[in-house]
Amino acid sequence: GNAKVSGSAKVFENAQVSEDSWVFGKAEVSGNAKVSGSAKVYGKAEVSDKARVFGDAWVFENAWVNKNAEVTGNAWVNGDAIVTGHAKVTGMAQVSGNAKVSDKALVSGTARLSGQDRASGSTNMIEDAQTHD
Repeated sequence: GNAKVSGSAKVFENAQVSEDSWVFGKAEVSGNAKVSGSAKVYGKAEVSDKARVFGDAWVFENAWVNKNAEVTGNAWVNGDAIVTGHAKVTGMAQVSGNAKVSDKALVSGTARLSGQDRASGSTNMIEDAQTHD
């Protein structure tokens, strides 16, 4: 692949950046995290632990994806959002602001979480589900 790490981005410990993915800006990928596919991780975003970012997903600004979480599809995780636990963000979903997706929650389709929104437990937010502050 043509994976790139540029700017002052850091990839350390056992983390992997592969295929056509790109980690740039001041982003950090650490632990056993994997960034692959055409995914982009940038800004001051962090991907750590055993988290995976793949597909055409973007993780940027100050977002943090950790534990066993996955961000894939065309999903965006940005702002100060956190995706953690065994949570999965996929489809064209967007998680932003101070939103947090945790436990075994699934956010997919065109779902949008922002502000102080929380998805936890076994919550499934799919299709055109929208939450507002």
